[in-house]
Amino acid sequence: MSVSVFLITPPFTQLNTPYPATAYLKGFLNTKGISSFQADLGIEVTLALFSKEGLSRIFEIINADFKERSENARRIIALQDDYISTIDPVVLFLQGEDPTLAHLICKRSFLPEASRFAQVDDLNRAFGTMGAQDKAKHLATMYLEDLSDLITECIDPHFGFSRYAERLGRSANSFDELYEALQKDYTFIDSILVNILSLRMQEIEPELVAISVPFPGNLYAAFRCAQWIRKNYPAVKVAMGGGFPNTELRSLSDPRVFEFFHFVTLDDGEAPLENLVRYIRGQIHVAQLKRTFILIDGKVTYINNQSCGDYKQGQVGTPDYRDLLLRKYISAIEVVNPMHSLWSDGRWNKLTMAHGCYWSKCTFCDISLDYIGRYEPLTAQLLCDRIEEIIAQTGNTGFHFVDEAAPPALMRELALELIRRKIVISWWTNIRFEKSFTRDLCILLKASGCIAVSGGLEVASDRLLELIQKGITVAQVAHVNKNFTEAGIMVHAYLMYGFPTQTAQETIDSLEMVRQMFHAGILQSAYWHLFSMTAHSPVGMNPDKFKVKKETEATGAFANNDLIHIDPTGADHDSFTAGLKKSLLNYMHAACLDHPLHKWFDFKVPKTTVPPDFITKALEEEEYTSVKPTSKVVWLGHKPVTETFTKSKKGNQWEMCSLTFNGRQETLSIKVDQPQGLWLADMLEQLSVSNIKTYTIQEVKADYEAAGLEDFELFWDNKPVNGLCKFGLLTL
Repeated sequence: MSVSVFLITPPFTQLNTPYPATAYLKGFLNTKGISSFQADLGIEVTLALFSKEGLSRIFEIINADFKERSENARRIIALQDDYISTIDPVVLFLQGEDPTLAHLICKRSFLPEASRFAQVDDLNRAFGTMGAQDKAKHLATMYLEDLSDLITECIDPHFGFSRYAERLGRSANSFDELYEALQKDYTFIDSILVNILSLRMQEIEPELVAISVPFPGNLYAAFRCAQWIRKNYPAVKVAMGGGFPNTELRSLSDPRVFEFFHFVTLDDGEAPLENLVRYIRGQIHVAQLKRTFILIDGKVTYINNQSCGDYKQGQVGTPDYRDLLLRKYISAIEVVNPMHSLWSDGRWNKLTMAHGCYWSKCTFCDISLDYIGRYEPLTAQLLCDRIEEIIAQTGNTGFHFVDEAAPPALMRELALELIRRKIVISWWTNIRFEKSFTRDLCILLKASGCIAVSGGLEVASDRLLELIQKGITVAQVAHVNKNFTEAGIMVHAYLMYGFPTQTAQETIDSLEMVRQMFHAGILQSAYWHLFSMTAHSPVGMNPDKFKVKKETEATGAFANNDLIHIDPTGADHDSFTAGLKKSLLNYMHAACLDHPLHKWFDFKVPKTTVPPDFITKALEEEEYTSVKPTSKVVWLGHKPVTETFTKSKKGNQWEMCSLTFNGRQETLSIKVDQPQGLWLADMLEQLSVSNIKTYTIQEVKADYEAAGLEDFELFWDNKPVNGLCKFGLLTL
């Protein structure tokens, strides 16, 4: 097989699902008739490492080296035969190939156990007596983590399941340390990587190898791949693109990078990649390259042909997951939390609703860069077309929309289109905690298959949220989270500490807000991030405005994004790290929710100034949501069973109508005057989501009045009709 472009994701990203960049690019290249092949070398290296053959070789190396080992490593080495004999069955189980092994794993006598199992929670409380599959996944994950600890200690200190040699890539203003590491002999994991790469290159025979580097933890392996290709296939061109160069290498000037790569591209990869193929084939001049670094006469030169525009999102094609070993990915459950486990459990098709962020104002974010700043949504119809194509490709109906922030209006239209087409998927995405997420919208999203959302609560302090220009308040987030939770959609919050001028008091108060949200049951999962100043954010570009000082400038010859800074008016932010993370881990397990906050820290912290019932009171306040005349009214339910009858009271008789609604779990009957009942039954048929036309509340009211009926608001907003929202009568 000979193809034009070999698309590579180097080790390591996720074990459970492929990172989508190469699938996006392959889908685009399909539209241009350019042949390609893609590989996730991360999962391939992982499977080679965590196999009977791989573990046998690891223990051979360790047994031949008589270094002093930790007690934990000595235990694993003593049990090496048990690990070697169980590894293949465990991996097959985690790939979903042998589900019956769960019963054996759950007995706790099959797997050897080392230090990671000390973290194992009360499994009966976490999984009940019947959750054998998830319980076994959790135990098998701890087993793999034990082996990972052994590899890190005894074989390769750079190893990590979702990253490799991350330290060498993070904040690497100078290329020196990474360059020096690349001159050394191959590590054990390097050898596995290049052996797999060698087989792929022999099979594929590409003109161009395009290596996507999404994170710092992929950088070292990307350079190792490029180094091997340049040495063994000197005629093949090698390019790097992806999230890491897009943010970190925008001022690249170190010529040594081009000992490994011929090209480094920035931002959306479609147009740059197409032009690279054309350039390699001699069809265009070097000056026509798009957003590409290249070495010319020994000097790093950036070429960006302004006459070449980027492709619209509707033109880039459907992501193509073919070639990837989709059945070989490993589902893992590290944290016993249903929301948190979505990142590691299950095979999710990745798709994007909109390019960029529709808000694009947060002061900590790289809003000056294209991937954030250029907002361009797709249509719901095109999204559903792509969803159907991807399901046909992969056989998987789980989707993770990897937006910066999915637009509420587009989420609504997507949900309606999914329901209208009867497309059955499970999906989740990242959002802003907008007021737009009303009770009815959340019910609609759930009906379309939405199972979870994640969003930035950040500092949980109204003063700092305003400084961040987040456009939300803590009370607003609480209401939105309640709407999602009551609809049956899980909520994850991204949390931040250490934002400029954040005091110790604000950090503790932020923790208290988070504790109360968990206690109220409106937050299921969360994660704390320490604020990092980046060169392309408003804080990084205007530090004086935020009362911080730069200690470093973005002037290195290699990576230039993360900036070291001093916060003279803020707290000692690093000191809060351990306490914040420990408390959150407990909250996610529904533990220690009444634990005094100061107990999480090994130093004196201020008492919280947040009233203990702040979130409860905020939720009790009635949330006013004005219904605009142009708001859409949709009926998701079935046609009601309608019966008319005569009611008598004190000698008076009048005609009534009974409407019986059958939902999947329950049945509801309402009784109203006959004219109104017959009108409602007819109107619900017109409001059905299966119809192309959608009605506004204004049009519904006009139809009601045209039927000669009176007091529309009194009828529509009263209990019988208002109670139909759970059966699918929604105002959006």
